[in-house]
Amino acid sequence: MKKTWILAPLLLVSTLKLGSITDVVENVEKRVEFSWDSVIEAIIEVESSGDSLAVCDIYCGAMQISPIVVADCNETLAKRGETRRYTLQDRFSVEKSKEMFCLIQDRYNPEKDVEKAIRVWNAGPSYTLRSTETYYRKVVSAMNID
Repeated sequence: MKKTWILAPLLLVSTLKLGSITDVVENVEKRVEFSWDSVIEAIIEVESSGDSLAVCDIYCGAMQISPIVVADCNETLAKRGETRRYTLQDRFSVEKSKEMFCLIQDRYNPEKDVEKAIRVWNAGPSYTLRSTETYYRKVVSAMNID
């Protein structure tokens, strides 16, 4: 009985002529809108415990953004031909901080790899696994996944 249940979806795919299981999965994935929300919320928890006014050395805001990240985001916007720019003060806005996170991911992590996103956010695009391991584990723990 278990074999029939497992094979039923395969027969349906074959009958509908949708192609391989891989094709079906890829089509479903294209229809699902990707969201960084759970990663961002975990980073905010790890970085500042949700304090949008947090300051630690050159890092500010809920996501502890450095001036280098702001400059990187502005460079990305310029390359896209956009006129908007971020200021250092924008680091204290949770909404603008989330936008900057997404810009950084678009530039350095277009494949939307969650592990890479966390490591890039911690140490930049030239991160090493060793230097970002503790941070990565903290964020994953805050996401309540293993």
